Amino acid sequence: MVRSDGKRSNTRHLFRRAFRKHGPEHTSTYLQTFKVGEYVDIAANASEQKGMPHKYYHGKTAQIFNVSRRAVGVEVMKAVGNRYIPKRFHLRIEHVRKSRCREDFKKFIKQRDAKRREAKAKGEKQIDQKRKPVGPVEPKIVDANNMELLQPLKYEFIV
Repeated sequence: MVRSDGKRSNTRHLFRRAFRKHGPEHTSTYLQTFKVGEYVDIAANASEQKGMPHKYYHGKTAQIFNVSRRAVGVEVMKAVGNRYIPKRFHLRIEHVRKSRCREDFKKFIKQRDAKRREAKAKGEKQIDQKRKPVGPVEPKIVDANNMELLQPLKYEFIV
């Protein structure tokens, strides 16, 4: 028999619901507000078949370009050969969740603005605002006089 190759082929474990998380979706899912430009993570919910993404997009992060009553329009950058193609499609809100990918960046922006305000209040020169990479670890000197030699313990068989 020929191997099946439909839209939902090989998704037995990919689309399955978590343990004790089966059944209809909670009301809080439908009460979320989405705005154009926000980032969302695409995660197909198997209990709702309408507006479901293709298995390729499961787990991908996308940006919202349109918001309607029951769905959001998302744009995903898909790797095709040696380039990235922007793909636009609509998904129902059961299949998306707000992404946490920009939390660190937003936190950095708030800290930077706070430092800038402090420097301006003190009348200091403007501070460097760029993010810095983590530098190398400070060197340590090992003292050979205080070294302790470790020996393996003899194995004892206890009956």
